[in-house]
This record gives sequence, C-alpha cells and structure tokens, in this order.
Amino acid sequence: MVTFDSVSKSYPIYNSPGDRLRELLLLNRRSFHRDFWALRDVSFSIDRGSTFCIIGENGSGKSTLLQLVAGIFPATRGRVEIGGRVSALLELGSGFNPEFSGRDNVYLNGTLLGLSTREIDRRYGAIEEFAEIGDFINQPVKTYSSGMVVRLAFAVAINVDPEILLVDEALAVGDVYFRQRCMRKVHELRSRQVTILFVSHSMGDVKAVGDRALWLDAGRVVAIGPPEAVVSKYLARMVEKDAAYLKLKDREARSAGSAPVVAPEVAESIPNIDFRYGNKHAEVIGIAVLDPAGAPASLVEPCTQIVVRISVRARAPIPSPMVGFMMRNHLGIDFSGTNTAREGFHLPPMTPGDIFTVDFHLTLPELYPSHFSFSPAIANGALTGYEMCDWIDNGVTVQMGPSDGEIYGYVRFPCRVELNSVLAARKDAIAR
Repeated sequence: MVTFDSVSKSYPIYNSPGDRLRELLLLNRRSFHRDFWALRDVSFSIDRGSTFCIIGENGSGKSTLLQLVAGIFPATRGRVEIGGRVSALLELGSGFNPEFSGRDNVYLNGTLLGLSTREIDRRYGAIEEFAEIGDFINQPVKTYSSGMVVRLAFAVAINVDPEILLVDEALAVGDVYFRQRCMRKVHELRSRQVTILFVSHSMGDVKAVGDRALWLDAGRVVAIGPPEAVVSKYLARMVEKDAAYLKLKDREARSAGSAPVVAPEVAESIPNIDFRYGNKHAEVIGIAVLDPAGAPASLVEPCTQIVVRISVRARAPIPSPMVGFMMRNHLGIDFSGTNTAREGFHLPPMTPGDIFTVDFHLTLPELYPSHFSFSPAIANGALTGYEMCDWIDNGVTVQMGPSDGEIYGYVRFPCRVELNSVLAARKDAIAR
C-alpha cells in the first residue's frame, strides 16, 4: 500500500556554493536560496498488488516521486505512507560501489534492504542467473557497460522478495532481449501481488503493464486513471506542443507574400469521409484512383497498374510536407501503405495557398476479390517525427476484380516453384 496525501517536495537552489555556506553560518536567519518545487500537492493511493505507471516529460517530477517512496528524501509537505519492503531500480547504478565487484555489490545491496548473509547466499544463484553477465560478476562494477549495470541492478531488485518494486526509466538502456525478460518478470511479480511503481517514456509498456497511470507536468497531477485514457491525453498534449514548436519554425522557414504554387492537375473531390483529423495546417482536397490512361477506376484487376492521385493544399507554411495513403481491406484492417518520404521522394516546402498533386504509381498484386479503400494524408516533418496536418479515413473505395486462380488468404505473392533435385543436379553440374 502506497499513499500520497497532498505531498510537495522542494529543493533549495543556490547561485553559488558560498551562498549555501553563508546561510549555514547565519543559522537560516537569512535566506540565500530560492525554492524549486519538484512536486506540488500530489495525492493518490495504490492498492497492494497493482501496477501504477507514472508518465510525463523530463523534469516533471517522476523520479522525485519514486525517491520519496524509496525513502531517499522526506517530503517537504504532506504525508507519505509506505506499507511493505521497498526495492528500487532508480538511476543507473544507484546503490552500487564502482570499486566493488558485482558479487560484492549484490551482498551490499541485499544487506541495505534488510537481508541477512544467509538469505543473500540462498538467493545469489538466482540473481547471477538472471543478470547473465558471466565472469564479469567477479569484476569491479566500474568496468561494466551501462547495460550490464542495469542487468545486475534489476536482478538484485527482483530477488529480495520486494513488496513494493520501483522501476525508473533505467530499463531503457537495456537490449531488447533483456527488456523482454524484464517485462515478463514484471508480469510475474504482478501475479504474486507485488505492488509496482513504473516510470517509463514507452507508452506501449505503460498500456501493457499498468492498472492505473499518473501524468505529471511540472510537478503537478494532470490526470490519473486507466492507462489508455491517460496516455491518450498525454500524447495529444505532446502533439499540440510539437505543433506549436513547428508553427514557430514555419514562420521563419519561408518569407511571406510569394505567389502560391498550383499543380497542373488537381484532384478536386473526396468521395467519402468516415473520419478526419489533424491540425489543418494543410489539407487533402482530393483523391482519385486512376488507370494508366488517367481515367477513374472503380473496378481494378489483379496484377495491373493504377495511379493513386492525392492533391493537398497548404493553409500555413509547411517546411517538410509528406503525402501518403493507407490501404484497408473490407474488414477495416490496414494492410499496406506508403508516403513520399518512405519512397525517397522529398517534396519542396509549401507556403499558404500552395497546391501539390502527388501521383503514386502502383502495380497491384493478386488480392482477394473484395473492395478496399485508400485513406489519404498529409503531414509535416520526417518519418522519425512528424505532426499530422490532415488524415481522412477511407477517402475512396475500389473493387478488386476476380483472379484467374483461387486466392488462399487475402493476397497471393508471385512465386516460382522448382523440384529440389533439379536444383541439386544443377549445382553438381557447375561443380564439375
């Protein structure tokens, strides 16, 4: 059981080390510092056996909250109640002496957590097995990589029979194999009714393991509740923040007053709109599916070529436009998609009023004879990070004609079949 009741935490900030000394010599009769409030009026309670995730930007107070639970610092105001043995995986290598070997640090940490030498002896084999650092267990920790430090720290934290486990973002430095093992261990601890406080920037992990989530911003609680709802609100805020930043950069990207650029051919209709979202800095104004001659195609044949034409218009400066589409089958499942950046075609910046038309030339495979749709979109940015300007669900739908042969599943890939003995005979002939 963990309870925070109107908890606040402040740290004194001094302009120089001398100011700290002056304040000490004057016995706090005069203040030489300013207070930085890392947490303000935070209240929540965590039931035994639940997993409580904490999200927020860097500097929002997540690690401070875990440090209060671990008892590293006292709260400045409010009440913190902790019921049970706490084991913590906080900052990288915290609690480890870099001059000691990994083995010595296991016994040191176990002792600090209240275990006797005999109890640590009994658990040492499990710790060494989970860490998987081999002979390095007998080497000084200062020779370890960051990933090896995390492996050993996590192995110790989970093998001291914690009733409350604190996990900070330290797992982010681990390799994929070890992170998967750690996440499986987290699920195992949940089934054993261990209370887990989990800080992560991976929203997928938060939704996968969390029972409840807390969103902190500048030390204050913004939202608390089911992970899906809290994560959605958090991601929406981050998109808004990024859009405001890009908008500021957009103003500097192009000078105002230039004549808008208009494409020679423009798709001017959107046959269907099931759902639409984006910041509207640019918009899709038309989408069409055409045959190679440029005529509209409502029925397409397998293994033929089509052109997906998407026209977009800028309503604000777009320094890095990216146009693309997603294809969905009759069940509403996304099964293929692409965009200009993915195809290595970089569009020039757009100014307000510019209209671009992008033609995607596709060769269709043999698909199950049913209808499928195209969802067009325009975004600003790169594949690694972008803001969505306009997305339209199922903008246009076409029907796939029948194939010459039966389609097993949804798509038939081009395939060549040979008898293996024939291939082996060819290799023998070449060898001779």
